Order: sequence, then structure tokens, then C-alpha cells
Amino acid sequence: MAETTLMQPKAAPGTIPGLRGIAADWASDQRAFKNVSWGKAMMWIFLLSDTFIFSCFLLSYMTARMSTTVPWPNPSEVFALNIGSKHIPLILIAIMTFVLISSSGTMAMAVNFGYRHDRVRTAALMLATAAFGATFVGMQAFEWTKLIMEGVRPWGNPWGAPQFGACFFMITGFHGTHVTIGVIFLIAIARKVLRGDFDRERRGFFTSRKGYYEIVEITGLYWHFVDLVWVFIFAFFYLW
Repeated sequence: MAETTLMQPKAAPGTIPGLRGIAADWASDQRAFKNVSWGKAMMWIFLLSDTFIFSCFLLSYMTARMSTTVPWPNPSEVFALNIGSKHIPLILIAIMTFVLISSSGTMAMAVNFGYRHDRVRTAALMLATAAFGATFVGMQAFEWTKLIMEGVRPWGNPWGAPQFGACFFMITGFHGTHVTIGVIFLIAIARKVLRGDFDRERRGFFTSRKGYYEIVEITGLYWHFVDLVWVFIFAFFYLW
């Protein structure tokens, strides 16, 4: 009588099924998740933790605004500019938003050309992204200066609820710090790309592996996150 053998499905190469596989992934000496680089995985984890922080800030802002008994300042009046003889509400904030969203486009194109190993276009687009970011930070500094001269402080303001100043400086300041760090990082990586550090395997920060243009994508992940957070700040803080 012929014996029949049950064929067990084989696991994919390099993977272990079940809880043992999860433990093996996390205990791996090279990668926590197979086929995902350490740099990209750590950036995603960092962005997840940063999401929690910004969420706490925005939730605290909404709680303070809804619980105060003092009228909340009208953003359309507070953030308006007088251009000529016209009083234009939120014009500066609208320009800042346009600049930052435009920077996501140049960053996406930089990642595309980076994987094509087009050094000149990648570096140029990264520098253009950094210029957009620096413009945004400059306009934010102008906005801070204007409001400080008008009497806005973390403990009070001339238009209503005293919590407004603390919320404004905390949320926009934390986001502006992220943009500033991103600008510095963009310039540093663009410089390495332009002089060919990734092609010549020149030793240094982020350039120890030849052809390792993935750092451009990792930088892009951070930059797109900063842009996305600003959309929520714009919606909740300036439009509400």
C-alpha cells in the first residue's frame, strides 16, 4: 500500500511563520523588518512619535479654546495684514501654506531623480525645497515679530482669551523648529549628492554605502510629514 505524504506549505525564504518569526525579525542584527532599511524604519517610528506630540498640542489647544469663558481672538483679524489701504485677512498665512505645499512637490521630484542617480537635478531640487522651507521660516519670524509688537505674550494678548498666546507660540514654534531642522538637513544632503559622495562611497555621515540614495527618500518622508502637520495647524488654528 503506497504511503501518502502530506505536503506542508513552505515558508517564504528568509521568513519564519508565527510568533517565532516576529521575535526573529526584532532580534535580527541587521533589520527589524525584512526588506526595510534601518534608516527608513527608524524614520517612520520617529514620525509616529512626533504625530503623538503634535496631536497632544492640537488637542490641548482645542480643549483650551472650548473651555475658556473669555472670547477667543478672531484669527481673521489677528493674522490680517494692511496692504495699501486694504485690510486682508490671513494673507500671510495663505502664502506660507502655498510655499510649504509647493516644497512637497520639489521634494517628491528630488526623490525621483535621486533613484535615477541624477546628481545635479536631485541636489537642485533639494536646494529648492530648502529655499521654500527657509522662506516659510522667514515669514513665520515676521508673523511672530508682528504679534509680539502688538502685545501678544504667552500669558496674554490684547484681543481676548490669555491662552491664545501660549497656544500660538507653542504650536507654531514647535512646527517652525521642525522646518528649520529640515532645511539644515536638506542642505547637508544636497551638498553630499552634488559632490558625488554617494557615487564614490566617500566616508562620512549617511554616505558609507555606494549608491545609497535612499537617504534622499528618508529626508523626503520627514519633509512631507512637516508639510502635512502644517495643514492640520492651518485648519485648526487659523481657520477655526
